[in-house]
Amino acid sequence: MREEKLTWMAEELDRICGVLKRNMERYGTDFPSACATGGKYRIKKNDDWTNGFWTGMLWMAYLHTGDEAFKTLALKNTDSFKQRLDDHFVLDHHDIGFLYSPSVVAAYRITGDEGQRDLAVRAADVLAARFQEKGGFIQAWGKSGDPKEYRLIIDSLLNLPLLYTAAEITGEARYREMAQRHYENVIRLIIREDGSTYHTYYFDSETGAPSRGATHQGYSDNSCWARGQAWAIYGMPLHVRFSGRAFTQEEQERHDRVVRYFLEHLPASGMPYWDLVFKDEDGQLWDSSALAVAACGMLEMGRREMAEEMLKTCRDLASSEAEPDSEGLLLHGVYAYGENKGVDEPNLWGDYFYMEGLMRLANPDWIPFL
Repeated sequence: MREEKLTWMAEELDRICGVLKRNMERYGTDFPSACATGGKYRIKKNDDWTNGFWTGMLWMAYLHTGDEAFKTLALKNTDSFKQRLDDHFVLDHHDIGFLYSPSVVAAYRITGDEGQRDLAVRAADVLAARFQEKGGFIQAWGKSGDPKEYRLIIDSLLNLPLLYTAAEITGEARYREMAQRHYENVIRLIIREDGSTYHTYYFDSETGAPSRGATHQGYSDNSCWARGQAWAIYGMPLHVRFSGRAFTQEEQERHDRVVRYFLEHLPASGMPYWDLVFKDEDGQLWDSSALAVAACGMLEMGRREMAEEMLKTCRDLASSEAEPDSEGLLLHGVYAYGENKGVDEPNLWGDYFYMEGLMRLANPDWIPFL
């Protein structure tokens, strides 16, 4: 039975690496867009919050296949990430970890190159510069301190490992202290009593007092955006791994509620709709990327059977094997439904976390990049 399980994962990883090999020939040293259109990614410069996922997939493909072509292109990508830091180009946001952990930190871990190590610390400094003492959080978007954007975001939990990596490299406690304060405010404010989550949470810029929860990509401020819930499922145990501090009983109970809410709001298919408020009769679209992220969270918790079930659902219902011309790995994602952006399309984070989940199941000793 174990061998049979490994077979489908290995076969899917082989297929995925074939898609990536084909894509890299088209993209060259440029990058795919955050989401596809008609199954094709637009070719862009290194200017979005998602570019690290592309490079991270190249690193995973290199580890899976041993093909030096993946490593060569991934290292060329890191040159672009250095230039982006030098120019501080489109970096006024919290997704610095999504950019630099799967690309530069991965490069440092795989190659041991001290130049990559130094880049990782520089990137962490950019993220740390967004920390707001009034409120004790990392500001999500916009110019630092802007009263209209004085808020945190649930996605940020997956960006905190970059700060812990910088603390480990430099020995400076300030990175760790920022990450810990931010984490505590996220889980205290953004998780509701029933285990559902807000997407973002505002603070008063004058006093730092918590103000209100709101959505940016979910159905409403009071609904539960599926991918946001998945970020919490993964982000909380990920914080345990990087901080080295186990859950308190209160944190464990909170995380249990988050997981339970997600599972109880899955439809019969096992594939979440883009907001967990929806039911089958509402005729809404899935977000496969939310399930891929949640599966990685289950793996982080040690719940391998649940993770495998989720990833198998991704494969059965959303693998791009069903559409051989697709440049994505995972179909049926939703980027931002209200903006009609990446609706029922592949997206880079769905691709990345689907591949990460498969890599983790096939290689239990492998430590992911985030």
